[in-house]
This record gives sequence, C-alpha cells and structure tokens, in this order.
Amino acid sequence: MAYDQDAAQRLRAELGTLPGLTEKRMFGGIAFLIGGNMACGANGANLIFRVGAAQYAASLAQPGARVFDFSGKPMAGWVMVAPAGYAAAEDLTRWVKLAVTFAGSLPPK
Repeated sequence: MAYDQDAAQRLRAELGTLPGLTEKRMFGGIAFLIGGNMACGANGANLIFRVGAAQYAASLAQPGARVFDFSGKPMAGWVMVAPAGYAAAEDLTRWVKLAVTFAGSLPPK
C-alpha cells in the first residue's frame, strides 16, 4: 500500500533533525525511527504513532485514533490516526511529541 507523501513530509518537518533519526520502509509505508526504535510512520492516509502502554488508553480516546491492527493482531501501545486526527498542526505536534518521547525512552538498537 502506498502512503500519503504529504503526510510523510509533515512528519519529516515535525521531526526535524533529531539525533538518531532514520527512515525505513515498513508496514507498506514509511517509518521514522529514533535510535533504531520506531516512533511514527505513514501508512496510506493514516499515521502510526508508538505511544507506549502508559499513554495508550488516553491516545485511543483522541479524535481519529484507533487501535493499530495491521496484521490482524492489535499492537498495544501503538495507535493509527486518521487524517482528521492530525489535520491541525497542533494535533500533529502533540502526536509526534508522544511518539518521540516514548521511542527516545527505549534503549538504542
């Protein structure tokens, strides 16, 4: 599945030049990793954010968010966000901060 190039570019701009930031094709889209740990990505028109267990329930309660269930097996700690949930710049910033904070808390791979 192709991914929304504009959404991916918005992620790139939001992530900037974080230390240890890399891009990798994953989940049929593109993923952004910090220290080898996935933080966020784009899949189709949706964005994926790895928020961790502590922020999972609150994240799912946000507009446009749903369980990340790419392979038929829900992935706890990960959310998929529809375009309406990240359309506003402040919403995208909030999602990226959650994902970067979680990925940055993990040991580098």
